[in-house]
Amino acid sequence: MLVRSSSTIIIYSLVLPIVQALSTTDTTSSNKNIMPTSSVALRSVKQILPAAPRHWVGDGFHVHPVFSNKAFTEELSPILMFDYAAPQQFKPNKGSPRGVGQHPHRGFETVTIAFKGEVEHADSVGNRDVIKPGDVQWMTAGRGIIHQEFHSNEFSKKGGEFEMCQLWINLPKKNKMTKPHYQPIVDKKIPVVDLKGASVDGECSEETVGEVRVIAGSFLGTKGPATTFSPVELWDATIQKKGTVVDLPFPDDFNCIIFVRRGEIDVISESDDPKRVGAQGVALMKREGGSIRIQSAQKNTSLLIMGGLPLNEPIAARGPFVMNTWDEINKANKDYMMGKFGK
Repeated sequence: MLVRSSSTIIIYSLVLPIVQALSTTDTTSSNKNIMPTSSVALRSVKQILPAAPRHWVGDGFHVHPVFSNKAFTEELSPILMFDYAAPQQFKPNKGSPRGVGQHPHRGFETVTIAFKGEVEHADSVGNRDVIKPGDVQWMTAGRGIIHQEFHSNEFSKKGGEFEMCQLWINLPKKNKMTKPHYQPIVDKKIPVVDLKGASVDGECSEETVGEVRVIAGSFLGTKGPATTFSPVELWDATIQKKGTVVDLPFPDDFNCIIFVRRGEIDVISESDDPKRVGAQGVALMKREGGSIRIQSAQKNTSLLIMGGLPLNEPIAARGPFVMNTWDEINKANKDYMMGKFGK
């Protein structure tokens, strides 16, 4: 199906949601990392997306397609797609590891975050790695790569609880044919920033109420380890107590997405009543205001907060390829069939 708007072309087909990650060229966000006060305008919620039904990707990843029909739209740019595999028990497996076999990508990046269990990655340019709990794999498909993702051999033998997610992040037109690149980001390399509480009127406290793992972009002056082709923010945040209010500065010209991995939150703004977002739900924020105010509705609430500067470029997406035009999609198919990927 072809959908057209003034700035976006979206070509939908069967989209292969999977599991991996990587990138290149360090681009720092415009986040000035100033703790918000009551004088900073608060963002309000544009739309709440409820938890989407799950489906299997291969035989190893039982995922929620988090963005549903919002995926691959300029509304989320530069984020394209997001799959979340909620916690699930897997029995010990004496056969072949569960997962997804070899498949191609071109024109974007994949970001895989492991929370529980292990994912083993291998690709056509020689990268092989195991993504362990807390680790992130940031993979730039660029001009073309072929890879595979499975439960690790160790996890397959022992079994256990498995939880992970994968984002697809678009590449700017000028970078779509860049050389494939791979960033293995282990848990201990991801900085953790204490999260301080606030009151509903914006007054800050000195009490530590949670933490933010800064994967990409920056939070309160602390930069994440991932390098990106366009400004991107990606934070893994936890709020410990029910009823806690926190203020999170976020660049006002970025698209901003809040995903509730665990627990429940209310998003507070100056103009609307609080908006409740439940587990595996999403708040798409308006691009107005420099701070997000959140109140936890359950203890040990966990969030992924993501977004970036919109690319404002056409999006052509079909299966494992994301380009700017239909002709480029056709060329990607031909190049893959001719064995030109991963070189």
